[in-house]
Amino acid sequence: MTPILEVSNLRITRGHTPILRGINWRVRPGEHWVILGTNGSGKTSLLKSLTGFLSPTAGDITVLGQRYGESDWRDLRLKIGVVTSAFAAAIPPAEPARDTVVSGKFAQLDLWHRVSAADRRTAAQLLRWVGLGRLATREWAYLSQGERQRILIARALMARPQLLILDEPCAGLDPVSREKFLQFVNQLARHRRAPALVLVTHHVEEIMPRFSHVLLLRRGRVLAAGPRRAVLTSANLSAAFNACLRLDVTRGRHRLEFVPAARPRRGAPRVRPGGRKVRPYRS
Repeated sequence: MTPILEVSNLRITRGHTPILRGINWRVRPGEHWVILGTNGSGKTSLLKSLTGFLSPTAGDITVLGQRYGESDWRDLRLKIGVVTSAFAAAIPPAEPARDTVVSGKFAQLDLWHRVSAADRRTAAQLLRWVGLGRLATREWAYLSQGERQRILIARALMARPQLLILDEPCAGLDPVSREKFLQFVNQLARHRRAPALVLVTHHVEEIMPRFSHVLLLRRGRVLAAGPRRAVLTSANLSAAFNACLRLDVTRGRHRLEFVPAARPRRGAPRVRPGGRKVRPYRS
């Protein structure tokens, strides 16, 4: 099958600072990915390059066989839906939820495009699909954070994208709202007509069972990429977060535990790499 998204040897440098180096990544139909890494690992820069807001220094990005630079990126961008809390500030407080959803068809914030009756019906259907049909006329200012995130998903789906990126969608949600939202995302991933999903996060607890693959970034490079069970290991996560971590998995959900370095016993000899003993530890 033609990959939905293919990134080949992507490099982004600004000034003398390398931001992304040699990124190779491919998303195939039926796959749902998690992009995982620390702050500063390159997640945001990768997203900006995928949506045409950050030009690569080198490398190629191809969406459904069409390459950025050879096709109009404005048309390609419509094939990639994005849900991010950064949109919230640009949505007018008085805009009804239905209009916010319709705006996704035109990749607009603060809808001004002429809207047809068919567009309004589609938006109403999408609101019902995300469980918020009753809020079609409610203004943005009076929606909870969890409701806003679902409405932004409906907005992204309005353009019928092949790929849907969820950029840290749980930021600002309380624990109960977060879990309800994650369960909704998991149900979305199970739908046979759902686009390929990409969840961007630095919390393994947010990785739901339906996510099949993981892209693990470290300092602008790919540390590991592939099926979730192969990539999401204690060793890989310890390397990505530069700490000693232990991953626990229970019923498909993940939990990360920090394992502090053991303090040497008083008077016990320490051993340097290579096996040579050094003077005993003193407090």
